[in-house]
Amino acid sequence: MTQVAGLAGNRGRNLLHLDSQNPGGAEIAVIVTNREDAPIVKSAAARGIPTEVVPQQSMSRADHEQAIIDVLESYEFELICLDGYMRVLTATFLEATPPILNVHPSLLPAFPGLNSHQQALDAGVRLSGCTVHVVTEAVDGGPIITQESVPVYSDDTTDSLKNRVLTEAEYVAYPRAVRWVATGACTIGPDTSDPQVTIDTDAEEQFPTRRIRTEDRTDTLRYGENPHQEAAAYVDLATDTPSIISAKQLNPNAKELSYNNYNDADGALELITEFDRPAAAVIKHTNPAGCATASSLSDAYADALSTDAMSAFGGIVALNRRCDAATAEQIIESFKEVVIAPRYSDQAIDILTQKENLRILAIGPLDQLHTSSSSATTVHEKHLRGGRLVQQRDDWVPSISDLDIVTDTSPTESQLETMCFAWRVLKHVKSNGIVLATDTQTVGIGMGQVSRVDAVRLATMKADEHAEEKGPVGSVMASDAFFPFPDGVETALDAGVAAVVQPGGSVNDDDVISACDAQDVPMAFTGHRCFRHD
Repeated sequence: MTQVAGLAGNRGRNLLHLDSQNPGGAEIAVIVTNREDAPIVKSAAARGIPTEVVPQQSMSRADHEQAIIDVLESYEFELICLDGYMRVLTATFLEATPPILNVHPSLLPAFPGLNSHQQALDAGVRLSGCTVHVVTEAVDGGPIITQESVPVYSDDTTDSLKNRVLTEAEYVAYPRAVRWVATGACTIGPDTSDPQVTIDTDAEEQFPTRRIRTEDRTDTLRYGENPHQEAAAYVDLATDTPSIISAKQLNPNAKELSYNNYNDADGALELITEFDRPAAAVIKHTNPAGCATASSLSDAYADALSTDAMSAFGGIVALNRRCDAATAEQIIESFKEVVIAPRYSDQAIDILTQKENLRILAIGPLDQLHTSSSSATTVHEKHLRGGRLVQQRDDWVPSISDLDIVTDTSPTESQLETMCFAWRVLKHVKSNGIVLATDTQTVGIGMGQVSRVDAVRLATMKADEHAEEKGPVGSVMASDAFFPFPDGVETALDAGVAAVVQPGGSVNDDDVISACDAQDVPMAFTGHRCFRHD
């Protein structure tokens, strides 16, 4: 565990933040200040951190530095961190101590020395931040370990910029630098006049140690998920792939997209890009209410809607082909919030704009989504309080050759094709998720249940009660995770399901397989799970 000695001149907020963070297991062993009235003395004492005051009055620089060295000899530490310590340290001090880090409130080499924030404002820069560097005799001139940037706004004052740099840059960069040193990811050479810094963890990779993203506000929304929540939409200007954020709104009379519209429409776009054949999907609350492929777009939409027309009311329609007049005529027969398509025929626009508040979004060529290598299309992110989860997108879909037939009865060619179709839809259903499908059309979807058996029951109920001219009988069931017990499969078979596809991998797989074999129902394993929890 790395012990850190701090030298502070005032409040020592960065040192206190390091104490709270314990980056890389580092601990503050002692804080030394040259001011008896420095607020850090009381703040550190309240945390149980030893403090030492070494006043500099009437002392030469050499004597004062030696006094600090003498005080520090009573403590064990491997690193020194400065925080507002406004003294230039000499070679004598540097050679007598372990490596010393300092955080400077600018992006060095810009604006060294005093009054960095005012220097930044006077220069009219649009970006500022902080720099963590190794301390040498040169003022703010030692090797840079890391930096962190923040925007500078037109109405900024020195106080507002100072606070943003402290809380959004220094509180990020300083713990990072200490963590790198504490974990051995950053090594600092022994030559105090020209210390060589090596960082072996800060490399470009799919999940780099640092992520710097800049996004611009593109819209202030009417409200968030609920009317009492304020909301805004931001655009990543580095991404040029089709997106809901950048889509063209073709209905001038319609209201602006809401937070929920953006969220649902993004889910609809994700689903519809799964298919090469003409495809349509209706999304409600980020879940598919229905999805289908067909030889024509209008047939695909009709099949998708027929899965659960009641739930599709007020939903989002997504199409992966140019929207034609025949499809548009069907869309306006019931209430929909948004239509998404790569483009629209002139007739389709005339038809759709008959619905005054229908948002009509032109996405552009969808094939760009499959060829782009930008992080916006290769990873999926989820914001957490205090951070963010990032994962590779779930791009895996089974082909018929990927399916492992585990029952005595083999699926028909049609059932195998339906299994692959259902899996593509299933990837976009909230877990626990179940999809029932016939041919290339969904007939029942059970989503977001805490019990897999309940998800099966929901899917079969919807297929039985809401699917037009369809039902669970003869359908293929796809499950996003294995069945831990036979009861889920037995529930489906009782409803008339004729084939099953699932990941497999349960300790009770043999019992589940036996349940299918008992009724001569084929089942295939994919060997892949497709949970979607958000």
